[in-house]
Amino acid sequence: MTFSIVACDLEEQTWGVAVASKFPAVGAVVPWAQAGIGAVATQSFANTSYGPRGLALMATGLSAEEALARLLEDDPERELRQVGLVDGQGRAATFSGSGCFAWAGGVSGKGYAVQGNILAGKRVVTALEKGFLKSKGDLAARLHAALLAGDRAGGDRRGRQSAAIYMVKPKGGYGGYNDRWLDYRVDDHEDPVPRLGELIELHRLYFGKSPEKERVLLKGDLLKRVQVILKSLDYLKVEPSGEHDEATHKAFSAFIGNENFEERADPAAGWVDKPVLEYIFRKFEK
Repeated sequence: MTFSIVACDLEEQTWGVAVASKFPAVGAVVPWAQAGIGAVATQSFANTSYGPRGLALMATGLSAEEALARLLEDDPERELRQVGLVDGQGRAATFSGSGCFAWAGGVSGKGYAVQGNILAGKRVVTALEKGFLKSKGDLAARLHAALLAGDRAGGDRRGRQSAAIYMVKPKGGYGGYNDRWLDYRVDDHEDPVPRLGELIELHRLYFGKSPEKERVLLKGDLLKRVQVILKSLDYLKVEPSGEHDEATHKAFSAFIGNENFEERADPAAGWVDKPVLEYIFRKFEK
């Protein structure tokens, strides 16, 4: 009833799971990950203890394959399970029990494991793997590319309902306080995988980090365009002047806070990341 990919990028120090299913809120069941330790996808009559237990086993130094063997050895219903793991060193393993509903199976390679059950056919797993290996960008982009390829190859043969991505990296969470980098779920949707991609792009917009050279200093005509927007939205109470005065500073600070772009702009210094500025013009400029 589910297809997933578990993968890592050791250069980025990121680990994650992308999953889709004809099942509500699949992201609440399948994906588990811990930065520096690995990631686990547990599905097909999912034994959700495989997530935390698999991570705990890999945290002791066991490889993905060794952790998988330990998980299965004391599970009397192991033949109903399907699970994929990748460890902190990029070693991967996948298992599909003989009791999984057809089509079921998986493949693994360096840094990734792909698996699925109740699929339209083996082509779904093949598409997932090829989508991952041929795609460019960071791990989030590659995981979503893989998921989309599997979905468009037929995916879950019963249909579509939910999708999720869960990714970790050291201090990757908001403010750097935890490792939860991306945690997005589409719990009930007629076409959830593309919608998941839209949420990933929103994450990039709000929490991405542009190189310093891509920061745009607001001055002159560019600043005046922003001031016109601030005036139209009733943040700025004076006429646009193209000057970064106290009224503009206060108005821009309020706007940035209200739109949740604190991570991507500095009103006091008068700069904003280029992708955010482009978004502001697209959305608010009349």
